[in-house]
Amino acid sequence: MLILVSGGASSGKSAFAEALVGARGEPKLYLATMQVWDAESEARVERHRAMRAGKGFETIERPADLAGFALPEGCAVLLEDLPNLFANEYFGAAGAAGAAERVLRGVLRAAERSALLAVVTGNVYAGGMDYAAQTRAWLAELARLERKLAAAAEQVWEVVCGIPVGWKGEAV
Repeated sequence: MLILVSGGASSGKSAFAEALVGARGEPKLYLATMQVWDAESEARVERHRAMRAGKGFETIERPADLAGFALPEGCAVLLEDLPNLFANEYFGAAGAAGAAERVLRGVLRAAERSALLAVVTGNVYAGGMDYAAQTRAWLAELARLERKLAAAAEQVWEVVCGIPVGWKGEAV
C-alpha cells in the first residue's frame, strides 16, 4: 500500500506518517533522504532520529538512487522525504533530465516490495518567493511528481496544524 502524506513545514506530517508505519506489525524501515550539508540539516536529522528512538525503526540512509536499493520485502517503510530525494536526484550527478522518472520508478518499486510505504512530502512551493529559474523548474517538476504519486497512492493525506485531513482512500 502506498500512502502520500503532505503538509507545510512543522505541520506534523512526519509524526503522522511515522504513526501510520509504527502501527504496523511488520519490520519498520526509515528511508532517510537528507544529505547533511550544515548544522541546520544536522539538527533536523537529529530531531527526526529522536522522534523514532525506541520505536523499532531501522534507519537506511538513501539520499539518491532509490530504484537501486534492494528493499526487503514485506516491511513497513517511512520515506522521509520526497523533496530531498528529488533534489538529490535533480541536482546530483545523474542530472535533471529524467530525475522525476527515476524517483517515481524507485518509489513505485519500493511500494511493490513493502507491505506499506508512507512517503512524506512538503508543500515547499507555497513560500511565495521569487526563485531562480533552475529552482522554479525543480519546483514545477516536484509538483508533477507529487501528482503522479498521488494518483498511484491508495491514500493521500495532508496534515494541517497537526490535524490529518484525508483526501483520497479510506482512513487507516
